[in-house]
Amino acid sequence: MIPGNQSLLSRLQATAVLNRSGVVAYPTEAVWGLGCDPFSEPAVERILAMKRRRRGMGLILIAADIQQFHPFLSGLSLKQLAVLKETWPGPQTWLIPSNGVAPPWITGGRDTLALRVTDHPVAASLCRAFGGPLVSTSANPHGFPPAKTPLKVNLYFRAQLDYLVPGSLGRHDKPTPIKHLITGQVLR
Repeated sequence: MIPGNQSLLSRLQATAVLNRSGVVAYPTEAVWGLGCDPFSEPAVERILAMKRRRRGMGLILIAADIQQFHPFLSGLSLKQLAVLKETWPGPQTWLIPSNGVAPPWITGGRDTLALRVTDHPVAASLCRAFGGPLVSTSANPHGFPPAKTPLKVNLYFRAQLDYLVPGSLGRHDKPTPIKHLITGQVLR
């Protein structure tokens, strides 16, 4: 992590970029991620173009705490909510039924939505500073290995990126597992 004032300045700069429908890169649990405001279709379209990824694949949203996901969780049972709370915050992404709140550019037009309450200090701090969930997709063009260093992020995206949030990766070697909340199927 960055010492106090630099960390605050970094969060403020990143939040300003996010509020202008910009794209930021930031460290996550295992790889560098690209993020933006999930309700900004132009920002999401930029990320998809940067990654050369088709829209129908859907994107993961991260949050600092489960309350930031409140609108997306409406319709889940108490038992399903308890399952989410058992693993969050932490490196577990859940695929839940979409209740229609998430825009189609996030769900990929599917009836599910991928969510994770991150325990990574930089990613969580960024969500808190932004005031809500963020898109979180690995920082790499589709088919290439995810970036594990800021240098690799810059090699992949150079001038396409609006801001790179300083920090270190978490302690995990692989991207977070994705599990379907209803079926229990492990997708990654």
